[in-house]
Amino acid sequence: MLEEIKLKAKHKSDELIAIRRHLHSHPELSFQEFNTVAYVKAQLTQLGITSIEPKANTGLLVTIEGKNPTKKCIALRADMDALPITELNEVPYKSQNVGVMHACGHDAHTTCLLGVAGILHDLKAHFEGTVKLLFQPGEEKLPGGASLMIKEGVLENPRPNAVIGQHVMPLIPVGKVGFRSGLYMASTDELYVTIKGKGGHGAMPHLCIDPIIIMAELLTQLQTVVSRNANPIVPSVLSFGKVIANGATNVIPNEVYLEGTFRTLDENWRAKAHERMLAIADGIAKAHGATIDFEIRKGYPFLLNDPEITAKAKAAAIAYLGSDQVLDLDIWMAAEDFSYYSQVAPACFYRLGTRNEAKGIVSGVHTPTFDIDEAALEIGAGLMAYLALEELKSQ
Repeated sequence: MLEEIKLKAKHKSDELIAIRRHLHSHPELSFQEFNTVAYVKAQLTQLGITSIEPKANTGLLVTIEGKNPTKKCIALRADMDALPITELNEVPYKSQNVGVMHACGHDAHTTCLLGVAGILHDLKAHFEGTVKLLFQPGEEKLPGGASLMIKEGVLENPRPNAVIGQHVMPLIPVGKVGFRSGLYMASTDELYVTIKGKGGHGAMPHLCIDPIIIMAELLTQLQTVVSRNANPIVPSVLSFGKVIANGATNVIPNEVYLEGTFRTLDENWRAKAHERMLAIADGIAKAHGATIDFEIRKGYPFLLNDPEITAKAKAAAIAYLGSDQVLDLDIWMAAEDFSYYSQVAPACFYRLGTRNEAKGIVSGVHTPTFDIDEAALEIGAGLMAYLALEELKSQ
């Protein structure tokens, strides 16, 4: 079966590149993937697949049944949304939607899962069990399309024994993949802070309640949440990336606005950190006679790779690619809404290498020059199909 899957993936290589380039040229933002999902559905229909159910408005649940479909079930996931980034790559498949770009590789994920669909549909007479394909919207935006897909029952009737997802990784050379068992990716919370003081002339600060000074104190004190309150063995990150203080050289503004993120890998500490941030803000506001509106929008949970499922997937990847092509990964403090699946079912989320320094394909995700070596598509589709069938075979 391994060599047959490799051959089928190889035969689909040109088709996969064409699909990926179409998707890359026509990106759509989170929960607005109307044309994308229509295109995916059309591709599935052309393959002869009929069990296609709409989910989460712009998502799809696709079911492929082999022999004895009730024996075992596995789910495979791909996300479909793009980012609000203007692409700077000068390539034939450059984004045609100004200000929107597939800068995180979701076009590649969707392409690979379409490749998996074709391979498994061709082989359905040769395996036992059921494979669910989850074409998911809105990974990049809260509340996360995964949470909506789960609420709409994609992990029920039948319930998958495992959920597997893959994500491109520009730090890993094309041809290689990476796995990590156990804790892998962080939870993520969005922080929105408005500091309201009293503005005035820069020459008369004594008549003001200066929100810029309060902001400086708040940012400094908040860093103690990680440096002095977190257990050092629990990874935590608190970062602010947006500050708006719209005054002037001689104008103290009335208010300052901040946006940031908090990430960790422990849910109990996560809750305590929220309490600590709010307490710090409240104390500083009272000390200065100001008000601080500190909103914490709780985002995705941490991502947990099931040790047993991950071990089997890694072993299958070694069989498919060779041991020198399969890497062990470190904890990654980025976040992924695949974590929702990992919280309710045994899961494995692994990385697909897309880097090619010789071709200049080295930019990170979420940048306007991100791209992939498209040789990864054949690998991604074939490997994922093989992982699915190996998991169905296992006890």
